Amino acid sequence: MSAPSGRTAEAHQRKPRWEVAELFHRYGEEYRRLHRLPPSHLKVMRAIEICRTKELGGHLEQCDSCGYERPVYNSCRNRHCPKCQMLTKARWLEARSSELLPVPYFHVVFTIPHELNPLALCNKKRVYDVLFKSVSETLLEFGTNNVGGTLGITSILHTWDQTLMDHIHLHCAIPAFALRATAGKPAGIPINEKFLFSVKALSKVFRGKFLTCLKEAREKGKLAFPGRTVSLFSPMGWSTFIDSLYKKEWVVYAKQAFRGPQSVLDYLGRYTHRIAISNHRLVSIERGKVTFSYRDRKEESKKKVMTLSSDEFIRRFLLHVVPPSYMRIRHFGFLANRRKKRDLSRCRALLGMSAEPPEIKEKPPDELYRELTGKDDLDRCPSCRQGSMRIVAEIPKGGFDSS
Repeated sequence: MSAPSGRTAEAHQRKPRWEVAELFHRYGEEYRRLHRLPPSHLKVMRAIEICRTKELGGHLEQCDSCGYERPVYNSCRNRHCPKCQMLTKARWLEARSSELLPVPYFHVVFTIPHELNPLALCNKKRVYDVLFKSVSETLLEFGTNNVGGTLGITSILHTWDQTLMDHIHLHCAIPAFALRATAGKPAGIPINEKFLFSVKALSKVFRGKFLTCLKEAREKGKLAFPGRTVSLFSPMGWSTFIDSLYKKEWVVYAKQAFRGPQSVLDYLGRYTHRIAISNHRLVSIERGKVTFSYRDRKEESKKKVMTLSSDEFIRRFLLHVVPPSYMRIRHFGFLANRRKKRDLSRCRALLGMSAEPPEIKEKPPDELYRELTGKDDLDRCPSCRQGSMRIVAEIPKGGFDSS
């Protein structure tokens, strides 16, 4: 089913002058000709190129006062498209709002060393799965041993830094509350919001679990070693590689705890459906060059600009295409899908809340748009500013037949 329309909240903010779609229109064909791309990359490029164009069809709107007409084309709904995430994000956050607990939340980030990037690029699903597994097992183990109960964990995969280079890490939001079953009766364990676990201790256990899982994947023949990773195919090359990773200090970063449910929603809204770069960060696309803005974390997030060749920019953008149907957001512990309904009810009751969360009714697209944009005139005619735009005809895929 196509998206309801192309009128997303971005259309009512400052419209970006440049878009990734324009980049693909100008240089995508040449890039495809010069590089051998997997079907998933070709699909993403094509979706972004035709998003909100007549290729996807849509509908024709007409003002009921002055007769002004405009076409409104459907969105591609591809999760890598810079124009198609706001409504999806809003619906996801709306669904999650009923699951939040009235406690502070911790924010912990787990990052794998950059030496693993070439291997991850050739084995995305396998390495990302290992990351989710090792992080969740690490946190759950610390919850059992250090707190005495089961944590609730929401994990979000990101694979980029501000310059679109590989930077594979998981953002985790964790309530300052654990659930313990005592003789079949659940009990709640509040956690001091000022401290969850030692990041140094987390780092060592995370490193061990990750590398153990990675070695098991290799032993079962589930890793490929093409191109730059071919040296890892030999037992000696693999052993040297693993030894070097054991010697490194892996990065686990704990940020200040969120104060409550609303701040968690704000955080999740920034991270859940983000893609590698937004159209608003593009400064120019001219003469085979792409200039974009970024925040330099090494200089207190100072805003800078970077210019890349179109070829290099597209290469970096496509680094972050996830495998088809891959779940970038996962839940563990008492938030795991298989136990969430039961355990969340227990948590809510232990915190003095109604055991059953409030029912969240899905809002129609127009209502969500109004909430996102703060505008009540989404249907107002842009020509006469008096009448309302009404759908008068459907536009088939490819547009109307000009013959």
